[in-house]
Amino acid sequence: MIKDNQTFFNRLHVVLDCIVTALAYICAWFLRMVVFSPVDKGVLPMRTYFFALYFIIPGYLAVFVTLNLYKSKRMASWFNELVDIIKANVVGAMIFLVVLYLIKESNFSRSVIIIFAVGNIILMSVYRFIVRAILSYIRKKGHNLKQVVIVGYSRASEQYIDRILVNPQWGYEIRGILDDEVPAGTYYKGIQVLGRIDNLEVILPQNKLDEIAVALPLKNYSRLEEIVSKCEKSGVHTKFIPDYNSVIPSKPYTEDLSGLPVINIRRVPLTSTFNWYLKRLVDIVGSLVAIIIFSPIMLLSVIVIKAQKDGSVFFVQERVGLHNKIFKMYKFRTMIEQDPEEEEKEWTTKNDSRVTAFGKFLRKTSLDETPQFFNILKGDMSLIGPRPERPQFVEQFKEEIPRYMVKHQVRPGLTGWAQVNGYRGDTSIRKRVEFDIYYIENWTIWLDIQILLLTFLKGFINKNAY
Repeated sequence: MIKDNQTFFNRLHVVLDCIVTALAYICAWFLRMVVFSPVDKGVLPMRTYFFALYFIIPGYLAVFVTLNLYKSKRMASWFNELVDIIKANVVGAMIFLVVLYLIKESNFSRSVIIIFAVGNIILMSVYRFIVRAILSYIRKKGHNLKQVVIVGYSRASEQYIDRILVNPQWGYEIRGILDDEVPAGTYYKGIQVLGRIDNLEVILPQNKLDEIAVALPLKNYSRLEEIVSKCEKSGVHTKFIPDYNSVIPSKPYTEDLSGLPVINIRRVPLTSTFNWYLKRLVDIVGSLVAIIIFSPIMLLSVIVIKAQKDGSVFFVQERVGLHNKIFKMYKFRTMIEQDPEEEEKEWTTKNDSRVTAFGKFLRKTSLDETPQFFNILKGDMSLIGPRPERPQFVEQFKEEIPRYMVKHQVRPGLTGWAQVNGYRGDTSIRKRVEFDIYYIENWTIWLDIQILLLTFLKGFINKNAY
């Protein structure tokens, strides 16, 4: 069974981590003491450094275990594993430095520790990437597979099957589905309904399964406790796939209420006071810098628009922002001036006769959006966030698109995760909402920096702007 393979691979990782950690440490000593700047005075002997390995190896292994470096990585991304490796080595290096401070060992080279930490991150990342690639290849060839049976036919079970089938590198083989209402012999993408849920009594004692995935439809949740109890008694690893994932986010925020688990429907990191102030500080500084940098362009745009005599320089439009509050968003005018009611009736379309020649340039380069830096400075908007929409379209979309209103739990942005992924202008609103919700639930200051960099790297040219 796969459990034996997992045990083997875990032990192999431990052995390889010991070897790699020792190698990184020896190389760090050699680079610092022999290659970079060899010194003779005030330096501990080589045997003292190497004697420290008796404590470093078990210490680092304890850190690796604590930070889950030996849990199954089948479904984890390479990036997440890399982050775990970096965190583990940073924590290990910090503990190393604290121990040296406590034992008052001032002659132990801190440079060796820093080089060791960086080297260990590089070596561990490389060897684990190679192991991951080899295992992925083996699993795609049909070896080292986890045998899974799904209990319950539901939307959740279909979505689970979809993801397993498009990711053969995960190494999962679904043997079938058990359900009381869908007839045996029914297929979903090649996966057969084997029979009723009570067949677990026959299947589990055979001890040929690695996992049971419980994906009951909502109406059958009364049987959940009974089914989980049967699976637990057999010793088979059991996972629960909720049939309400359209409501619960992918990373739910849970609270412990005196032993009672409480699941919050939406995790919004920006509701944290610290995160809110941090983002607002970045917005204020960023908008001030941007206003200074873009001021010559904005001044030139004002002169050109004014010279064309096609209406006022600025186009002021109501948009829906944080907590559904309406604010006035500024843009450079790119269309001939119209009656406000006519202007709000429809989207701008390709080859729209209302758009001026200079307006087309401003739209294509996104320079018509630069006055929004003043919206950001005022606090109506943020540098990064979901794009704000007009009130009449908000009323329409909130009825048509599930979870559309979630985007109003944060300030709207000048650019956002949806925009850098190509959803700008006349593109799918549903896809934009998906990316907006991902941003809201997974916000970090580093994600904001990533979006800013992608905005500059991909350029300001908007092929979907008309």
